Amino acid sequence: MLFALALLQVAPEIVVVAPPKATPQTPATIVVEPAAMFAAACDADADALVTRAELSACVARSFAGTDTAASGGASGSIGYLGYSDWALRWLGDRTALPAPYDVDRDGDNRITLVELQGQFARLFSRWDVNRDGALSRAELLTFKTRPIDANGPTTPVRPGGKPGGKPK
Repeated sequence: MLFALALLQVAPEIVVVAPPKATPQTPATIVVEPAAMFAAACDADADALVTRAELSACVARSFAGTDTAASGGASGSIGYLGYSDWALRWLGDRTALPAPYDVDRDGDNRITLVELQGQFARLFSRWDVNRDGALSRAELLTFKTRPIDANGPTTPVRPGGKPGGKPK
């Protein structure tokens, strides 16, 4: 019994330390939109630039791989589920943007090659910052500047300087 008491006196105190408070991430986080990653892969001549023609041809090749006949509609078009299969294969996720509602310009719940090429033509115009007709890798990057802590993005500051969601 004396030995047990001696062991209790010698045992070091156990101190539980919480992890340090998360600090904001570096102000500029570089990300690539799934559609921009697809566009970068469309560089047919390996010159590190993607032209409108390269992007349009690449979209056509990717669309040709869809099963338009089995998608339940007119030949040459896919439904929204078919589009989600296309997005999974070519953009990496079924819910990646552009959303089928943005691509389906005539609202018939079908997506044609012309509509998909039109959506990527609009994206091309947005990405081509220097308006030289070719997309560089730098133009395809997106910079996020909101700080992120251990729990994810921090909430925006409301008018009046109070943190939180929407103002009352």
